[in-house]
Amino acid sequence: MVPYLSIFRAFRIFALAIFLPVVTGLVVFAQEIPEDLLEDEHVREEFGVNDFTTPSIRKIFEDLNSLRPLPYDQLKRKVPETTPKDRSKLALALGGLIADGFLAVEAEKLLDLEPVGRALLKHAKVLGAGTRLSEHTNSILEHGALGDWSGLKTELAKTQKDVEKEMVLIRDVDAAHLISLGGWLRALEIGCAASLDPFDAKKAGVLARADVAEYFVESIKTLEDRVQDKEHMKRIATGLEEIYTMLDVPESKAFTEAEVKTLMAKVQEMNGIALEPAKKSVAATPPKSDKGPATPDLTSETPKTVPADQ
Repeated sequence: MVPYLSIFRAFRIFALAIFLPVVTGLVVFAQEIPEDLLEDEHVREEFGVNDFTTPSIRKIFEDLNSLRPLPYDQLKRKVPETTPKDRSKLALALGGLIADGFLAVEAEKLLDLEPVGRALLKHAKVLGAGTRLSEHTNSILEHGALGDWSGLKTELAKTQKDVEKEMVLIRDVDAAHLISLGGWLRALEIGCAASLDPFDAKKAGVLARADVAEYFVESIKTLEDRVQDKEHMKRIATGLEEIYTMLDVPESKAFTEAEVKTLMAKVQEMNGIALEPAKKSVAATPPKSDKGPATPDLTSETPKTVPADQ
């Protein structure tokens, strides 16, 4: 299928922010990034110790224009009131929020942009990138109040770039990959919705990027074992494999409306994982005894609060 300029292409460019192995602890991907998704050379140099690929978010806004009007009412999500305690979920949610910010700006929904901006800052602070984002969040709100959509696009571009910078500084490669994945999944959902409202086989053609899905399938395998072993991350990995299979179609085959609906349902399921509440541990009930109250075990330690996985 011929790739068309669209919201999906724009977001998949944003999603492919990676870190190359110049400093200790950075990971080499076995799966190469599709060459057409790499940015120009002048944006790759940020720190003397890191070769860092920074995709241009401005391209997202430029390409979104071709799909206006977007089915905004269908795509609008309730802004989360709390932040996930699990760091991997937090990173996924942050990526989705950045995508929601792009969507609100493109639809020129000022009233919806403010809560997204505040939630973005709250998530970034918990993740460790709040210092850089505080200034941008205030600027985003100021530009929004003035209806300066061009200025908003510039500030959102800086926001994405600074989150990635902060992840480089704190050596949290896993979080950076998951932020990108969260943004890409939300973008894929938007791309599906745009091609279904009403169904347009030409728009649906931009979804057929199995190479992008394969990149994320492989990038998940580079995360630390303790992250990969989380139950929700196993579901993410399985879901990515399923999405890859759905997108891996011959160039001559066009997606049907039913296939796009199935793809969108799977992507929505994936996007919901980051927003799931943490499971509460249920204490086991001791068996009843006919010999009267059990004698307390004074040798056991008082249960301690275990911090959330970082």
